Amino acid sequence: MIEVAGLTKTYGGCTAVVDSSFSIAEGEVFGIVGPNGAGKTTTLKVLAGLVEPTSGEVRVAGYDSTEAAMRQHLGFLPEESPLYEEMTATAYLRFFADLYEVPRPVATERIETALDRLDLDHRDRRLGDVSKGMRRKVAIARSLVNDPDVLVYDEPASGLDPVTSDAVLAFTRELRAAGKTVVFSAHNLHNVESVCDRVVIMNEGRIVARGTVDEIRDRHGETTYHVYTDVSPAAPRADADATDPRGDTDAAGDPASTTDDATDAAGDAASATGDATDAVDGDPLAAAATEEVGDRYRTAVPTMAAVDRVRTAAAAAGGSVVDIRTREPSLEDVFLDVVGRHSSGQGDAKRDRRRGEGAPAAGSTGGPADPADTEETE
Repeated sequence: MIEVAGLTKTYGGCTAVVDSSFSIAEGEVFGIVGPNGAGKTTTLKVLAGLVEPTSGEVRVAGYDSTEAAMRQHLGFLPEESPLYEEMTATAYLRFFADLYEVPRPVATERIETALDRLDLDHRDRRLGDVSKGMRRKVAIARSLVNDPDVLVYDEPASGLDPVTSDAVLAFTRELRAAGKTVVFSAHNLHNVESVCDRVVIMNEGRIVARGTVDEIRDRHGETTYHVYTDVSPAAPRADADATDPRGDTDAAGDPASTTDDATDAAGDAASATGDATDAVDGDPLAAAATEEVGDRYRTAVPTMAAVDRVRTAAAAAGGSVVDIRTREPSLEDVFLDVVGRHSSGQGDAKRDRRRGEGAPAAGSTGGPADPADTEETE
């Protein structure tokens, strides 16, 4: 439905978009995100036929983006969309339907259907007297009066209350279900993650990451495992210090051996987490971010191999693992990491750490809730 190859756009001596290429399938919601000045809006305007590319090829619905005929197949919602405030919603939408030469009976049906789906009340009230959320819904309805194949939405839910924002996102999903192709750009990355099939992240005019949200996570993000134990995995067993008056044996045998075992197990846990878990002040797990949560201890580690070593360390300390939870990076986490790395010139190298190393041993039973975590199946 949309094909972009080598898109470059310059304004005088400023290059806004550099050699951008991507394709968007029919019935797909495609996200374009990036910080201010990344080239998002310029890209959207090129797709909408409002700006001509300096070089490269852009085709939308089978037409070159510069062809006037393309606009009959496209609906555009800019970030700022002033309306004619003296008009009612119905009159405003009929006006735009007339501009597209939509027959009046067809236009009436489309307008009523769109306003019903958007749950718009007060359709005969002046647009200058309605809320921002209602005006945004009218602007979305305006993008549909010509029944376009492609919709380009720039910040469709920006500045709206949560209820209206959710309604706009739900409507975007309905458009996808109806076979529409939607290009969706927003600063609220939760919204992007919740509706988009694929995403490109732009920075300084270039695409620096692309794929489904899961693919981008795998390529650029890090999974963190939260291991809950009933003792601190860095703590020695209490009976390790129970020596006899001579100081060289206890009821169970050699205290030095017991202490060494606990230290070795805790050291294994530290080594499994790599440079991030080097020993600190003699505590090999101190840097592994172990913290007390209620009557449990939570240790954050990056790999399943490290999970197993925490399990070993907890057993050596006289306890056990009671729960393991997985914290997946959000699109916002990955966005901040990718944009930060590219801005500092570190490139687009893959992370060395990968999730799924090994498998957790059986024995987890449940522990304190952590809203940032999702359950790890054991």
